Amino acid sequence: MSQSHRILVTNDDGIQAPGLALLEAIARSISEDVWVVAPDSERSGFSHSVSLTQPVRMQQLGDKRYQVSGTPTDCVLLAACELMPEHKPTLVLSGINGGANLSEDVSYSGTAAAAMEGTLMGIRALALSQLRNSEGVPDFAVAERFAPDLVRELIALEHWPKDSFININFPAVAPSEISGTRITRMGQRPPGAFSVLARQDARKYPYYWISITYPPGGEETATDLEAVAEKAISITPIKMDFTDHHWRAELEKSLSG
Repeated sequence: MSQSHRILVTNDDGIQAPGLALLEAIARSISEDVWVVAPDSERSGFSHSVSLTQPVRMQQLGDKRYQVSGTPTDCVLLAACELMPEHKPTLVLSGINGGANLSEDVSYSGTAAAAMEGTLMGIRALALSQLRNSEGVPDFAVAERFAPDLVRELIALEHWPKDSFININFPAVAPSEISGTRITRMGQRPPGAFSVLARQDARKYPYYWISITYPPGGEETATDLEAVAEKAISITPIKMDFTDHHWRAELEKSLSG
C-alpha cells in the first residue's frame, strides 16, 4: 500500500452518500492517509460557491472524518487550511456523484467544484460521477468495477498540468456492457434543460422549483456526451483557464488602435 499520497475525499451529495463510501474505499486501497471532509447534507448544484456571508461549522465524526455545514468548496478549504495546514493533501477525490456531470453540468456541479478548488491549490484532483438509469437511480456497479484501476492509472501519470483536473463519468449500464474508456472533450447539450415550476404554499404565497430535464442531442464527435451514449467511460481533462484564446487574438486585431 502506497504511503506517498495524502488523500482528501469529498463530494456534494453529503457525508452519508453511498458514492462517497465507495470512493473512500478506493482511496484506502491506495493510501492509509485518507481524510474524508464532506457536506453534512446534499449540496448538488452549488457549483464553486464559497460561504463568505455566514459561518461554516465542522463536526468530527471519527478519525480523519468530518462533516461541514457548507459547500464542497468550503470542505476543501477547511481540510487544507484548518485540518492539514502543514501537510496539505496530495490528491483530491470528489464523488462518486449519484448522477451525471457531463457537458455544461460541470459549471453547476459541486462535485467538479471540489476538484476545481483542489486544482487552484496546486493539488491533483479528480471528479467522478455515475450516471443514473432510466428510473433515475444511480447504480454504482460500473464505478465499483472500473474506478479503482482508473484512479490508480491516472494519479500515476508523470505529467499533470498544474491548472487542470480530470472529470470522469461512468455510463448507466451493466459493467459487462462497457465498451471502453475514451479521452473526451466537454460536449454541449441543446438549450432548454431547466424549467421553473410555480407552486403555492398553504398560505397562498408563491414558491418555485427549478427542474432539470436534459433534452436529447448534442452528442458531437469525441465529446463526453457521445462517449456515455456509446457505453464508454468518459475522461475529460478540464482546464481552469476560462480564457477564449482564439477570440482573444481576434479581439486584439479588431480593437487595436
